[in-house]
Amino acid sequence: MAFIDDVLQTPSYGWKDEKGELIKPTRKQLFSEFLSRSNIFKSKKNWISFIGWFMILCMTPFAYFFLVHYFSWQLLIVFLVYTMIIMGTHGTIWLHRYCTHKSFTFRHKIWRFLTQNLVIKTVPEEMYVVSHHVHHVKSDEPGDPYNARAGFLYCFLAEVNHQSINKNLSQKDYDRATHFMKHTGVQINSYANYKRWGSIATPWYTIALWLGNWAFWYTMFYLIGGHALACTLFTGAMFWITFVRIFNYTGHGKGEHKHVDGLDFDRSNLSINQWRPGYFAGEWHNNHHLYPASARAGFLSWQLDLPWIYIYVLYKLGAVSSFHDSKKDFLQKHKR
Repeated sequence: MAFIDDVLQTPSYGWKDEKGELIKPTRKQLFSEFLSRSNIFKSKKNWISFIGWFMILCMTPFAYFFLVHYFSWQLLIVFLVYTMIIMGTHGTIWLHRYCTHKSFTFRHKIWRFLTQNLVIKTVPEEMYVVSHHVHHVKSDEPGDPYNARAGFLYCFLAEVNHQSINKNLSQKDYDRATHFMKHTGVQINSYANYKRWGSIATPWYTIALWLGNWAFWYTMFYLIGGHALACTLFTGAMFWITFVRIFNYTGHGKGEHKHVDGLDFDRSNLSINQWRPGYFAGEWHNNHHLYPASARAGFLSWQLDLPWIYIYVLYKLGAVSSFHDSKKDFLQKHKR
């Protein structure tokens, strides 16, 4: 079996049937898998699958206070801006373009750390990065961890059900998997500790970074606008991490061919360019699948790309030392 076929933990219902066709699990199978893989009492190796949804659970008190005690129309606007633009743009910059595709490089690790913690932390890098490499190799095919063809729940529960690394990799394959993560600054387990914890990232680093990030941002928001602002923005982070789980479902046409001529140039998969993720988070998804290593995805003149603006400004300031920009190649090969 090829490394990319084996790097993720296969769900109990499998990726494909004997004929090589995509297995579309039932709702019962999906929820059963979710409960099994997030059960830290069953196995401590489930900690990395458990922690993402546990973060959401920890944010629910902030949502309660925002909605019940502090709600105002002004704070609602702040909530929407933070949820839809700031969190989304940061996710594209950090998790997508840097951690996964290495589309740009930082001159010094302090700039990497600052970018990593630019917003409230909601996603352990490992859960995004490794599975996203598999997604690009197997887009909309069996083995794609968030395959839109398998339905809404398949994508929504994918972080737990499909995105964890295989718990039984050989040392050679584990070392290959760690290469996906080394540039991110995440503290990496030795092979012996990987066999113990079932993850690339150490739990101690992941949890310490999470708690430190939350403590810092709650303090900053409190000093600026009291508990009301802090609860509002933590609620915004909770909504973003909850609903971003359905992005790949909608971003791949809900499993159907929805390409538009003159807009979606990559027809090798179901990815499409959507205006809301594009304008608010720079996620011109079809463009990205066409040039995944590009630090810019807004190739057409009207396609605003906020993450690219951030990366280019840091480049001008000397914080980013290099980047890949595929716009010229896109215009030559596709648009013109």
